[in-house]
Amino acid sequence: MNYSKILNQIELELKEFPNNGKVASYIPELSKVDPEKFGIHLYCISGSNHSFGNSTERFSIQSISKVFGLTLAMQLLGDSLWKRMDVEPSGNAYNSLFQLERENGIPRNPFINSGALVISDILISEYENPKDEILKFVRRISGKPTIDFDEKVAQSEKQHGHRNTALANLMKSFGNIKNEINQVLDVYFYQCSLAMSCEELAKAFMLYANEGTLLESNEQLLQPIKVQRINALMQTCGFYDEAGEFAFRVGLPGKSGVGGGIVAVHPEKYSAAVWSPKLNQKGNSLLGMEALERLTTKTGLSIF
Repeated sequence: MNYSKILNQIELELKEFPNNGKVASYIPELSKVDPEKFGIHLYCISGSNHSFGNSTERFSIQSISKVFGLTLAMQLLGDSLWKRMDVEPSGNAYNSLFQLERENGIPRNPFINSGALVISDILISEYENPKDEILKFVRRISGKPTIDFDEKVAQSEKQHGHRNTALANLMKSFGNIKNEINQVLDVYFYQCSLAMSCEELAKAFMLYANEGTLLESNEQLLQPIKVQRINALMQTCGFYDEAGEFAFRVGLPGKSGVGGGIVAVHPEKYSAAVWSPKLNQKGNSLLGMEALERLTTKTGLSIF
């Protein structure tokens, strides 16, 4: 498969695409990014790399980071994790208080905000310094020791994260948050502020394309069954309230973030990360979804 040729075609075709989405502004620091940034990086199971545009520029990955938090929690707790959250698509907004109260403080899945807050709570209970453990894990699977949190984004989230504070307090009232609310929010906001490039994200997500094994060292970090379950959750719950649309158009497991990033995984073939900050009404990168749809259309390959 000539991926470089395919990416070049996509880049040319999308120059005329009407990218009329809007940059996320509810976290003020995110609104400062250049809305015209656009890049993609594809990392193959063979070790080859293909990219275009702003693929090496770091940006706030936001909810994409929830995959990393989930991975650590699954390693720590195993199946007992699912006593504290479900594995179903939400069908409601990713920060819905109504749904959370109706379901007695049990989040629908680990990728909506309430689920990720429970994950943060678990990491606090299990690790002496959970933020360090998150960084250590991401640096290891990406091979990039310079990856770090974006302090300005983290502080911006803290100052404007009232809805997440409400979610955490509601779950605390149901007994599904064990630690101090401010501790949980701190870990959550910093995790979301992780700054990575498309290149670094594509490399990191090869863990989920390669059955839990690091390509370069052949070290098994994650059991294949856990990778299967994480990929299944990305397929069904990875795109807020637009997971069905992404499955229909792209046909790959993936995860998006309101920073404009999307990562998609084709098991045993590749991982692809794309960044374009303008979002559609559901909070997903408008140009990013279009680029990935064209990728699977032109290759003729999806998981279906």
